[in-house]
Amino acid sequence: MSVKIHKFEAIVVGGGGAGLYAALALSKEKVQTAVLSKLYPTRSHTGAAQGGIGASLGNREPDNPEWHMYDTVKGSDYLADQDAVEILCNEAVTTVYELEHLGLPFNRTPEGKIDQRRFGGHTRDHGKAPVQRACFSADRTGHMILQTLYQQCIKNNVTFFDEYHVMDLILENGVCKGVVAYQISNGEVHIFHAKSVLFATGGSGRMFKITSNAHALTGDGMAIALRRKIPLEDMEFFQIHPTGIYKMGILLSEACRGEGGILRNNKGERFMERYAPTIKDLAPRDIVSRCIYFEVRDGNGINGKDYVHLDLTHLGKEVIETKLPDIADFVRTYMGLEPSTDLIPIQPTAHYAMGGIPTNFNSEVQIDEKNNVVKGFYAAGECACVSVHGANRLGTNSLVDILVFGRRAGLSMAKYCRENDFSPLPADPEKEVLAQIEWLRNASGEEKVISVRQDLQSTMMDNCGVFRTSETLKKAQADIAKLKERYKKIKVSDKSQVFNTDLLEAMELCNLLDLAQVTVDAALARTESRGAHYREDFPKRNDEQWMKHSFATLTDNKTDLKYKPVVVTKFQPQERKY
Repeated sequence: MSVKIHKFEAIVVGGGGAGLYAALALSKEKVQTAVLSKLYPTRSHTGAAQGGIGASLGNREPDNPEWHMYDTVKGSDYLADQDAVEILCNEAVTTVYELEHLGLPFNRTPEGKIDQRRFGGHTRDHGKAPVQRACFSADRTGHMILQTLYQQCIKNNVTFFDEYHVMDLILENGVCKGVVAYQISNGEVHIFHAKSVLFATGGSGRMFKITSNAHALTGDGMAIALRRKIPLEDMEFFQIHPTGIYKMGILLSEACRGEGGILRNNKGERFMERYAPTIKDLAPRDIVSRCIYFEVRDGNGINGKDYVHLDLTHLGKEVIETKLPDIADFVRTYMGLEPSTDLIPIQPTAHYAMGGIPTNFNSEVQIDEKNNVVKGFYAAGECACVSVHGANRLGTNSLVDILVFGRRAGLSMAKYCRENDFSPLPADPEKEVLAQIEWLRNASGEEKVISVRQDLQSTMMDNCGVFRTSETLKKAQADIAKLKERYKKIKVSDKSQVFNTDLLEAMELCNLLDLAQVTVDAALARTESRGAHYREDFPKRNDEQWMKHSFATLTDNKTDLKYKPVVVTKFQPQERKY
């Protein structure tokens, strides 16, 4: 197979919000930049973000970055690093204004300012009442971010390689030198030689059966880093969003509840009043998801089934069509219901990875729990963990994260590129990728990729979902070990070169299996409940033992776990009450 070599100062892997903002920052610093994306960039999963960007502009009511920081730390169940959170919340304000100047069409107040609305877990005056902090563009905020940043990247001469699946990181003696990618359209392998590389490859929600994540979110960047002996941080924390469309998992944004939507059980009760009397349906996502399961367990699911209702009927058609138009379309298209008159069946859906590739404030990748970095390698967005989300991410903070730290990555990479020359490539950097492709093409076992994947998704949802115990996690461990053995016996039926999605899905499944293993192993080791990690056999948070981040590596298919302490500055851990 012929291998093509390209040379750019900076390579950005991923065409979502983090990757595009980094590429834009790099291009403005006159750094020769290329973006590699598995998808056409405006199809990236940032486009699925509906509700808004959290920033304390104070356009609707008084607000400030410290209150935003308090909510983020409290929502994280005190596992977020508070020095990183302070950067996030302070720079959110300038980032939103920069997006506005780049052309993002925000909703406006009558005075012409950027409009804001309520969102789960966001409060004023350190938790005294809900606050309107989410800056939004109807319920298409992520879509508008992608369009705006992509247009700006084109304007600033960023080079794009669309539908390139990155399979390996070129790493030698602690220095990153580029990536190896598979061109989906024709099956060719390409080497991209670079001074610096950013992974902005998104999440890994496709390891779960019910998920809001697109089919492309298979944790590629995280899995590549793991195979290159770079640890993954806090993988036990995976957020389950409370409002996914029943059975499908398609997200109905928190904006629904921000605009006044109510969760109701089989009796028609607004049950969140019992669990979070102050902010009710706008409690953090981990709490709301558990409360839905509590209602189902108590026999209050709709008609005895495992879902509850989202009620928007009292909002009126005008509010729904003006502020929630995409959500209204989803409900009509996928459920055949009219949101202004019908109750909407919803259930919790796997949504967001709080863990990922460990980074510092400038998005440099850390090789260990001692904060040593890999030269020339960066990560940002959902695949990264600068630990601003801790054990549970607040709504809107994913968009803040990708933009603040995507931009920081671009500026940091630009500085690195100015100060360093190209390092020579090692001999045959494509060797392992070619061997993997060859093995997959010739694999003639009896197992189907789809069967192994479905069994993985089922065990993760059932045994490593909203509720976890030692028993369920050990069951998941055993299942994953068997699935890895089954993977060795898969068969890829499609032998063609052109758009071979059968082959691509086999590559992606390998990534999901590795990530599922470290997720389950880290969850079993953490004998407490914190945020999205809820152990029924250890229901209390244990700050004395577990105020620390996990760092997981794979060696000979076994997970090795190390830890480092959480950074606490302004806010001491307290019991979360809402």
